[in-house]
Amino acid sequence: MSGSDHVFYPWSAQATLNPVPVVGASGSWFWEESGKRYLDFSSQLVNVNIGHQHPDIVAAIVDQAQKLTTISPTVGNEARSELARLIVDRAPGELSRILFTTGGAEAVEHAVRLARSYTGRTKMLSAYRSYHGGTGVAIGLTGEPRRWGAEPTNVDVVRFFGPYPYRSPWETTTPEEETAAALRHLRQVIELEGPQHIAGLILETVVGTNGVLVPPPGYLAGVRALCDEFGIVYIADEVMVGFGRVGEWFAVQAFDVEPDIITFAKGVNSGYVPLGGVLMAERIAQRYDNTVYPGGLTYAGHPLACAAGIASINVFERDCILDHVRSVGADVLGKGLADLASRHPSVGEARGLGFFWALELVRDPQTREPLIPFAAAGSAAEPMNRVTAAAKERGLWPFNAGNRFQIAPPLTTTADELRTGLDIVDEVLGIADEYVR
Repeated sequence: MSGSDHVFYPWSAQATLNPVPVVGASGSWFWEESGKRYLDFSSQLVNVNIGHQHPDIVAAIVDQAQKLTTISPTVGNEARSELARLIVDRAPGELSRILFTTGGAEAVEHAVRLARSYTGRTKMLSAYRSYHGGTGVAIGLTGEPRRWGAEPTNVDVVRFFGPYPYRSPWETTTPEEETAAALRHLRQVIELEGPQHIAGLILETVVGTNGVLVPPPGYLAGVRALCDEFGIVYIADEVMVGFGRVGEWFAVQAFDVEPDIITFAKGVNSGYVPLGGVLMAERIAQRYDNTVYPGGLTYAGHPLACAAGIASINVFERDCILDHVRSVGADVLGKGLADLASRHPSVGEARGLGFFWALELVRDPQTREPLIPFAAAGSAAEPMNRVTAAAKERGLWPFNAGNRFQIAPPLTTTADELRTGLDIVDEVLGIADEYVR
């Protein structure tokens, strides 16, 4: 019996699995023992922002391991303090202190705890099309089907509809109309739930797994204004889109908005060693200057993880990665996907920003009927399963979800590599076209 036979895999029916046996990776590629290579258009789980096996990050981990492999989070540590300084220096506005965690779900857990303690309220607001993590509070906040199997979650949460211009809940016809309708809806939810009971609102700055939904103009500013009006803590979940994914250190900077709290993980050090954190406004942190904060984690701010984060930020700046994401993301990914959308009737919409894009696949471009139904399983999911399998057969590893072909390559991926990937996407969209009426 191989060692893999003893592994219990997440989000999976165990008997149906035949996982790809990965033995190596470099840059934007990873490969099997057989030698078959895959162009990683998913950054694994949208976390390997710096690319696989970056020599500077590996060297930083080795160097730190030779100095100090681990130490309690209750003592001072040079790597931890330096990474916190580097992050705060690049953060928006008054966000000035960091509670480190070991991942994104834990960051969400502590962000909610901070919001409730700071306001003295209990309710949380979250969007229906959202994913915030697999732990207790985080999965309770999640608005998509992965929550269903974990219920009841016993989280005091109220959900709302965020903007989705392509499938507007309010049947709007322009992005501006969608913003106005979404903000009217959110105001009504707040008023009906009693703002005096609402501690915080958590929102993915760009919705990730649920569609790469870029907020329309003015929406995030309107959310900020509503939170200010009603004394609600605005938590920006940037576990997926922080650290360069859309061409900014933090995605909110692309929309000129300052939340009260940002949760981060994934791209902070590309997952080389598990790390996450809660970046908070000074006024929230001061609540605990003379009061004990009720929480902590054994491996929070692990020295090896922080050393990787420091090295990653240095590489980002030395190699101008944010500029690369902005320019190549628009000129190669944006234009290339728009071209595919114009030639394939199965593509209802191409949308995204930086190195974060989605093709929404449909059966009917007029009615916008999705290629597969919402939360499809079994035979109902076959069309998307075929598209995904065809991409992998051709050596492209996408980040597909629902009826969307999602694209999130490492931020170091070259323009030529992106074009190689787009050529494969072009081929496999022919399968989706077969289903168009």
